[in-house]
Amino acid sequence: MTMEQAAQETNKTNKTNKPNRTMLVKHADVLVTMDGARRELRDGGLYIEDNRIVAVGPTAELPPTADEVLDMRGHLVIPGLVNTHHHMYQSLTRALPAAQNAELFGWLTSLYKVWANLTPEMIGISTLTAMAELLLSGCTTSSDHLYIYPNGSRLDDSIVAARRIGMRFHAARGSMSVGRKDGGLPPDSVVEREAEILKDTQRLIESYHDEGRYAMLRVVVAPCSPFSVSRDLMRESAVMARHYGVSLHTHLAENTNDVAYSHEKFGMTPAQYAEDLGWVGRDVWHAHCVQLDDAGIELFARTGTGVAHCPCSNMRLASGIAPIKRMRLAGVPVGLGVDGSASNDGAQMVAEVRQALLLQRVGFGPDAMTAREALEIATLGGAKVLNRDDIGALAPGMAADFVAFDLRQPLFAGALHDPVAALVFCAPPQVSHSVIGGKVVVKDGQLTTLELGPVIERHNRLAKALYEAAV
Repeated sequence: MTMEQAAQETNKTNKTNKPNRTMLVKHADVLVTMDGARRELRDGGLYIEDNRIVAVGPTAELPPTADEVLDMRGHLVIPGLVNTHHHMYQSLTRALPAAQNAELFGWLTSLYKVWANLTPEMIGISTLTAMAELLLSGCTTSSDHLYIYPNGSRLDDSIVAARRIGMRFHAARGSMSVGRKDGGLPPDSVVEREAEILKDTQRLIESYHDEGRYAMLRVVVAPCSPFSVSRDLMRESAVMARHYGVSLHTHLAENTNDVAYSHEKFGMTPAQYAEDLGWVGRDVWHAHCVQLDDAGIELFARTGTGVAHCPCSNMRLASGIAPIKRMRLAGVPVGLGVDGSASNDGAQMVAEVRQALLLQRVGFGPDAMTAREALEIATLGGAKVLNRDDIGALAPGMAADFVAFDLRQPLFAGALHDPVAALVFCAPPQVSHSVIGGKVVVKDGQLTTLELGPVIERHNRLAKALYEAAV
């Protein structure tokens, strides 16, 4: 459904159904729509009914009042940022000494033995902590790729946390089935039987997945990586996902060792392997793709296969510089991902937008990416990668997801001739306000859905216990 069609449907609905609740957002210094015309409105605003936007424009052209009014004088308002790749449990293992100076495979080997001691409470608390960090940095929709389930942990633990904090969530049921004894990378103690993986994935889809417009929760089928699952599991996962109409996600071509593994084990490049397994299409997105070759880029563009670009993680693990400009010029859908907080050590979405711009310029020159292109990747790009047409822009018929940044902070001083570029070029700010589905989840820089102090205190205690159990 296009934005125009969505607006028409919204207008039809408005004529017959009175909204339960309305919101007026007014007097934003600049409101970035990311709509088809890429409008940036001075003294802009939004009119919202329940969970959707019904009008966007100059404040003077909007209804004068609503049940809730947000005066955004002195603020920049943008669509909520979309995070397309994360491992939220990893917030428990930031900056561990053994993994500080390793590339991907060595980093994983050091951390698997720690993650083997995860518990259901740890999954839930780490998800709350990671989502709080994302929300305060401008993210309103996030995917999370949970692929390790020791000691009774389940994806349900993450889903409960997402509902509690109020984040729009794509819960990816990850998995690992090939341990070291079978030539895989993970220890045998953390892999699962494939029949059980598929059974649990089916349960999750049937229990939680919402395919409707404005869905707050969707389930994704997501075997971890080519070096931790079998061909059969990849193929069966694709069959299941397409039967239920849900998306597919995995890691691919993250570094040169990843590519070498694919050649050695499968006799083909990572992109060829993905195509052979049926893992290309508009319902598929792959994380990283740092080492995706020209043939792989052409394949992804032709099939509409998405990429989650994770610049901070790629830099931290020295994986390389993903050819994002080439991908976008070819027509590959590209979104942004913070990746796990043990390879990024942070989950600040505006920081990730900034790093995306800077890293492309390091690799490919000063015209490789503009500030507005970086912001587009983090909004519309992320929405397309997640196979959604109801988020990523501020337009009639779209979900009422937006964030506001206070331009009166010192970090914006001297840059108000172009606040949109300043958001990307200057030091990353925290949000002043965040609204998801028409509900305020951050107000004046504070979460409204969660008392954060006790969560962080418990998180730190669990992180200490997790680390001590492994040393």
